[in-house]
Amino acid sequence: MKFFQHFGEYLLFLKAVFTKPEKGKIFFKQIITESNNIGVGSFAIISLISGFIGAVSTIQIGYQLVSGILPDYLIGRIVRDSNILEFAPTVTALVLAGKVGSNIASEIGTMKVTEQVDALEIMGINAANYTSLAKIIAGVFSIPMLVLYAMILSLIGGAVSGWASGIISVESFVKGLRTDFMGYNVVFALTKAYTFAFLITSVSAFQGFRTQGGALEVGESSTKAVVYSCMSIIFFDYIISQLMLFK
Repeated sequence: MKFFQHFGEYLLFLKAVFTKPEKGKIFFKQIITESNNIGVGSFAIISLISGFIGAVSTIQIGYQLVSGILPDYLIGRIVRDSNILEFAPTVTALVLAGKVGSNIASEIGTMKVTEQVDALEIMGINAANYTSLAKIIAGVFSIPMLVLYAMILSLIGGAVSGWASGIISVESFVKGLRTDFMGYNVVFALTKAYTFAFLITSVSAFQGFRTQGGALEVGESSTKAVVYSCMSIIFFDYIISQLMLFK
């Protein structure tokens, strides 16, 4: 029963969030600031993780396929598809759930326990809209861009890793990248990226907004935001894959 109660509260929270902002100019500045915090602030960690994921996947796939029977360019093709379809959108989202989600929940949770949210409501301001909408829109804009960047960098990391380890030449790897490429895979990955971006930001904002108590409860809300965001990502990863890949 608690699940349905929390889910209902989440829907009511979204209803309050998605109303017209009172001051468009201030709202636009909030979006720019939050986009910088989410996108630019996560650039370094996404670069590191996506590059190494591409490198490791090339080495592992190369280890399994080095037999002399199959052409080596298949390594590039498998690395391409695995990174575009799963690694880039899902791993990036899980990493951002920990970094961005916890930050959103702790920020809003701190505002809640220090009675800043109450002050906004006393002044007649929609506190849910003011504290969360800019973060959600900025996340939905920034996170798919990070996923696209992760796709590209993982393939570059895979090519460099294959060349450095002697598993496959860059020319053969690129040939594999071009073989039977389907643009629909990128559409599929971006669909997951936009869905995950909304889940991370909205779930984290909701957990922060329902914080009650003090500093200890802010930490608990931050932890719940990461856990629930990751669970939502994994669940919708399965749903989207089932709906879009097996039509």
